[in-house]
Amino acid sequence: MKNTKRILNIVSIITLIGLLFIFDQTFDSYKMRIVNLCGIYVILGLSLNLINGFTGLFSLGHVGFMAVGAYTAGLLTMSPAMKQMNYFMKPIVPFLADVEWPFLPALIMAGLVTALVGFLIGAPALKLRDDYLAIATLGFGEIIRVVFTNTQSLTNGALGLKGLPNHTNIWWTWGIAFFTILFMVFLVKGSYGKAFKAIREDEIAAEAMGISLFKHKVMSFTMGAFLAGIGGALLGNLLGTIDPNMFRFTLTFNILLIVVLGGIGSITGTVISAVVVTVAMEYLRVLDEAINLGFIRIEGIPGMRMVVFSLLLMIVILFYQNGLMGSNEFTWDWVLEKRFLKKTGKKEVKQ
Repeated sequence: MKNTKRILNIVSIITLIGLLFIFDQTFDSYKMRIVNLCGIYVILGLSLNLINGFTGLFSLGHVGFMAVGAYTAGLLTMSPAMKQMNYFMKPIVPFLADVEWPFLPALIMAGLVTALVGFLIGAPALKLRDDYLAIATLGFGEIIRVVFTNTQSLTNGALGLKGLPNHTNIWWTWGIAFFTILFMVFLVKGSYGKAFKAIREDEIAAEAMGISLFKHKVMSFTMGAFLAGIGGALLGNLLGTIDPNMFRFTLTFNILLIVVLGGIGSITGTVISAVVVTVAMEYLRVLDEAINLGFIRIEGIPGMRMVVFSLLLMIVILFYQNGLMGSNEFTWDWVLEKRFLKKTGKKEVKQ
């Protein structure tokens, strides 16, 4: 059985790499952007699921961490000439004027800086619970956006950063998404993951078992912030331009939607939901434009795609109240057991 699972894992990885290679060779720039966005939202969804789903902390400040990561990577990867063109109203701070890093070190630094910010925010905020924590993290997220809007010499203020190098591609987004999935799988199966789940289920019982609530909450919050910073950095370099207005609460809502739709506390559900939501949001844009069916022309209604998308989500939630996967994960055991029962003709015994 173990050898079969190992073979299935290897075949799945090879198939995924093959599909990514085919997409990279055949898709146009628009479709490639959608594929890249899917990978980025997988990372962002998993980072929020670590905080909200596995540890049970109701955080709404995720967009602030994305902003920190995007600006950090953007400032480190921009050429000095491009920085001079962007900062025409007020000169950039001297220690960043001539800095130009390769993409990988800039990504790592974006994650580390965001993790530090997450730690500084989490240390005081995580003493709160439930709705109070949500309000506090939402406030911190807005504070970060306002600070970035008003620090002209550091972030170029409301003008934002333009002309970011387009380093983000399908291999960066889905490569990091794959390592994020592996990290989450091993984390959840380990002792820290069990401690996170214990805190989610009952904080008093977890503390009685010797689990340090503050330590594990801050650890979860910091790791989630690190991953969100990486996702924000990838998003900024994919779009080529960033400004503070990109990082409003609605972006956090989109990520929270992915987590809830896929299943709070499910890695598999988050991955599936991130892909489905991202693709659906793009392809439903046709509803905002005029549709010509030949015999009739339907005028487009701006915002109609969001109405239809919301209705579809309501239908899904009505039938799957805990999300598509609930708190379950995909395993090869389920596939192999079903195949075995089908071949032998045995009936599955419910316990």
